[in-house]
Amino acid sequence: MKGTLNSRMARMMLPGLKRWIVIILAGIAVIVVGIFLYLGYHPVHVTSMLIRETLETAADLVPHKRSGFVVIVGGALIVCIAIYKMTLSVVGAYVPNERESIPDVLYRKRHLAKGPRVVVIGGGTGLSNLLRGIKLFTNNITAIVTVGDDGGSSGRLRQELGVLPPGDLRNCITALADEEGLVTDLFRYRFESGGGLEGHSFGNLFLTAVCAITNGDMLEATRVASRVLNSCGQVLPSTLVNFSLIAEMADGSVIEGESHITEAGGRIKTLSLKPAKPKATPEAIEAIHEADLIILGPGSLYTSIIPNLLVDGIPQAIREANADKIYVTNVLTQLGETTGYSVGDHVEAILSHSGTPSNLGYRLMEAVLVNDQTPDFEGKLPENIKPVVLDSDRVRELGVVVIKRSLLSQKAIGHHDPDKLAKTIMLWHMRHGRKQPIKKAISKPKTKTETKPVIAAPVNVDDDSADPSLVAAGLKDSTAAESSNQTKTGS
Repeated sequence: MKGTLNSRMARMMLPGLKRWIVIILAGIAVIVVGIFLYLGYHPVHVTSMLIRETLETAADLVPHKRSGFVVIVGGALIVCIAIYKMTLSVVGAYVPNERESIPDVLYRKRHLAKGPRVVVIGGGTGLSNLLRGIKLFTNNITAIVTVGDDGGSSGRLRQELGVLPPGDLRNCITALADEEGLVTDLFRYRFESGGGLEGHSFGNLFLTAVCAITNGDMLEATRVASRVLNSCGQVLPSTLVNFSLIAEMADGSVIEGESHITEAGGRIKTLSLKPAKPKATPEAIEAIHEADLIILGPGSLYTSIIPNLLVDGIPQAIREANADKIYVTNVLTQLGETTGYSVGDHVEAILSHSGTPSNLGYRLMEAVLVNDQTPDFEGKLPENIKPVVLDSDRVRELGVVVIKRSLLSQKAIGHHDPDKLAKTIMLWHMRHGRKQPIKKAISKPKTKTETKPVIAAPVNVDDDSADPSLVAAGLKDSTAAESSNQTKTGS
């Protein structure tokens, strides 16, 4: 209210008034001192006598122990209130009330900041879907995103302005945002009319504008967008080279452009980039080398995952990295890319395009995560789209462990549930890190008699009831763990 005492005091404390208020009070104090001197009283002597008489009177009325206790409590309350108000003022400058609460900030800064360093490689809807789940376990996330899109809003901006296609970068930045608030919705907003604006996403335009201001620096544009959305982790393009996808089809035809490849509908034999072997972003290579966990996919095999592995430096860095490595296969085959593909076909295509020998697949991915929940898609999908079939023996021959889990989303047909997917991966990482089924070395020289490491059997990530560290990490409910332990004891 404008007429309240607090509002009037606040207006008095506005910049430009405070110093004059202090000067007025100082002038009044000087006048009082002058009056005392004029009457023949020394100000200090009179003040000390007043304080002494006040204290003696209080001691006569109230016992000294009680009065002392009251004074101590009063002083403590003043100090506590002052500290509380000062803390709110300082923290409030960094944590606006409309963004997130102080407990949320403390949890994010202290707990999630100590989480594992996770690198996720891919693009499209699958990658952003996974990031929504992973961000609940760690803030140390790096999303390495392909930049080969040439359709829709991204394709138009790429063709007209020569920028890297921002669509997949935008999706990952919004997925890592701390809150699904108004600013996040703004970045996702797509113009439905307006001449040249129709079909464009506001987030794409924002990234393009920042990129232009920073002299074409898309890395800086992604950092600015991440700060605006208060995103955890970082989003990096796999390369800063503007490339095109070139697909050689099984019938011998050659198709250029991501959108044209998917429209062709044929079986892809090999994929390449134009120009060939563009240099990887140095920050992406550094993140891979420092990672504790590397995740490939989920996402479109030939237009989201493999393009990253055709960038010079990225597959080499993954093979050298001293990290746990897992590939998440899609729930369904994709029309125009993986029609009729099995899990083994997916794994073999990734190994061959990354230059990894087929019997050393564990160096690129130690495990492949497969959905084993029977989907009910009858009548909801086109005839040529089917669940990806698991051929376990073939996958194991490629040196990769198979992990089967129920991962289907109840909201989106044919997609993973982000929470289930992230929890399964993080649980596998924690268990796998302790078991160490594969010996890895990043800088040891190769010898002529190099032997193939022994690959352990698939890890049972459901058998985690007796592990208190999983409960502390939020991967296991404490009540469920206790009941499971009791069951085991009884048996």
